[in-house]
Amino acid sequence: MTTSDMIRELCEKQNISLAELCRRIGQTPQNFNKKLQRGTVSFEEMMKIAEVLDVGYEQAFVLPDGEKISIEHK
Repeated sequence: MTTSDMIRELCEKQNISLAELCRRIGQTPQNFNKKLQRGTVSFEEMMKIAEVLDVGYEQAFVLPDGEKISIEHK
């Protein structure tokens, strides 16, 4: 699943349009759609999305034994 797919699914589950999400994170839909197409949404932008939608977000390394090294939000 790509970052774009994740964000679109999140919007669907939160009953919010992508345009409304863009407004809440302070970006234009045109600019954000370009980032989605290129796959260049930053970690900071993902954290902002989590914040405005009141959900958790984590980025992690997962070791062979299952241990996670992560930055967690929320």
